Amino acid sequence: MKNLKYFLILFLFPFIFSCSSDDDANPVNEDELIGLVKIQELSNDAHIVELYSKNGILEQGYNVISLRIKDKNSGNYLTDVSLSWNPVMYMSDMQHACPKSALVKTVDKQTLYNGYVVFQMPSNDMEYWKLTIDYSVDGNDYSVFGNIQVHEFDKQRVASFSGTDGKHYVLALIEPSTPKVAVNDMVVGLFEMENMTQFSIVDDYSIKIDPRMPSMGNHGSPNNENLTQQSNGFYHGKLSLTMTGYWKINLQLLNDENQVLKGEEVTDENESSSLYLEVEF
Repeated sequence: MKNLKYFLILFLFPFIFSCSSDDDANPVNEDELIGLVKIQELSNDAHIVELYSKNGILEQGYNVISLRIKDKNSGNYLTDVSLSWNPVMYMSDMQHACPKSALVKTVDKQTLYNGYVVFQMPSNDMEYWKLTIDYSVDGNDYSVFGNIQVHEFDKQRVASFSGTDGKHYVLALIEPSTPKVAVNDMVVGLFEMENMTQFSIVDDYSIKIDPRMPSMGNHGSPNNENLTQQSNGFYHGKLSLTMTGYWKINLQLLNDENQVLKGEEVTDENESSSLYLEVEF
């Protein structure tokens, strides 16, 4: 009987140890970052905030940014946080913010939060972006901040302009992020600059598109569809790209009364619009 007791202990010990190890592990942190690359970290005395994107950098234009917060004492990542953020560009003679979304919990993730930011301009040696993140954990408020590097994009993916109505707008290309020879889904964000720190989504406008290839006789393409606002607040349409190369997407912005606020029609006499976005592939 004594030998049987020792045998049962030896038999059950690995199982007990295995169960204990599984309970002590932190499985919520595994697989949270599939498809993401770390941009940088921001920290304060209590936490480390990790910033991520698909390519590990921030670029001029529309950016989806993910983040998670690590407790410095326990080493665990927080799963129940209320967050807000504020990117600000510091220039030599002024400061301004940019269009951004709220920060929300990433679908099917436990530690990851995400949102988008539209950077109108890149960083340079004299001008820089500073990101502040405010958050609350168990009723306690925290803040973390630091400079972030925004890289210049070699094609125009964002346009900042004044309309004939005297309002200032920001227009950002969201899709196609990877253009192809096909009729591509096209998505843009349209925002009004209410003041230097506040931007709002513009509702019920429309955007005419006319993609052209300047290096190929400025030819266009068939089967394009103008952009109209959908339920997510962005403007959706169809962009026909019939061959690889550089395309200039000429645009006209119309308000809810069908009045043109910015941009011109492309004709034999007028090769391009003053409002445009660019893709090359």
